[in-house]
Amino acid sequence: MVDALLNEIEMRKTYLENELIETIYFGGGTPSLLSTTDIDRILNKIRTVFNVISNAEITLEANPDDIEKNKLKEWKQSGINRFSMGVQSFFEEDLRWMNRAHNAIQSESSISLVLEEGFKNLSIDLIYGLPQLSDENWLRNIEKAIEFNIPHLSCYALTVENKTALHSFIKNKKTPDIDTDQQARHFNLLLEKLEAAGYEQYEISNFAKQGFRSRHNSSYWQGTHYLGIGPSAHSFNGTSRQWNIANNALYTAAIQKNTLNFEKEILTLSQQLNEYIMTSLRTIEGTDMAYINEVWGKPASGKIMEVAEKYVKNGKIRMTENKLQLTRQGKFLADGIAADLFLD
Repeated sequence: MVDALLNEIEMRKTYLENELIETIYFGGGTPSLLSTTDIDRILNKIRTVFNVISNAEITLEANPDDIEKNKLKEWKQSGINRFSMGVQSFFEEDLRWMNRAHNAIQSESSISLVLEEGFKNLSIDLIYGLPQLSDENWLRNIEKAIEFNIPHLSCYALTVENKTALHSFIKNKKTPDIDTDQQARHFNLLLEKLEAAGYEQYEISNFAKQGFRSRHNSSYWQGTHYLGIGPSAHSFNGTSRQWNIANNALYTAAIQKNTLNFEKEILTLSQQLNEYIMTSLRTIEGTDMAYINEVWGKPASGKIMEVAEKYVKNGKIRMTENKLQLTRQGKFLADGIAADLFLD
């Protein structure tokens, strides 16, 4: 697999057309299972093929049960300078319910280890809206993160995807369905506690202390071009999107034949605009109507403003310096509001 990744990097060296590489992200699956030697091989290949800036943000996704002192030292030597850890909860019953490999003790000890080894740039994921998660326990999860002084948090509402075990359990009444009122309460508790603790909600699900926004994720929301390497990886160059086949064996077999097994979508002007609305509306900066007017024209901006007006009137959107920004009430309904603003 690593050989295939290295070959794909070489095969796709022209995709970003000599753009500067400011962030590298090892994510999806469990990249913390890779040996340090393999991480070094990948990073060295990227630096050889692409123009990587000297202070690039290099993130490694890691599960708490993969964090060890020796590994942390090796990762630091490799150039990893940011961690994104799937903590999800500090309560044992939640982790068991989510079928996570780590336990509550590891949730806390892994954070302590990362901080003790001098990694200042750490993000953890937390999930709210679980059927058994009380308001009190959700508050305790937030407070734990604040007590650790973790600089970046990504907090997501539990969602149910079709054809998953959770979907089947809910359908067969083996577990309660999602309670949207509970999720709304948890979301509001999250905003109140983190705002009071000095965190900036710079995107609906992402909160950062000053200077610790995720540069990598921010690039997605700003429409920056990116290259994804490996099975299922997505790439975007502004006008088209492509994604590699998800099957590991078929992916490596294609690479061995010096070909790439992928699908591609050319984005229409309307799709490019809708994508801009979807991503920008989730951010603290909001959707820039002057930019839409300049790139897509007055008819497009006029139609969007017609729809946006009702959300301004009901307090879910505010207009600030010609930008549409979601209010606290609007943030919980972000996806629906964005879809309503889309052009056909």
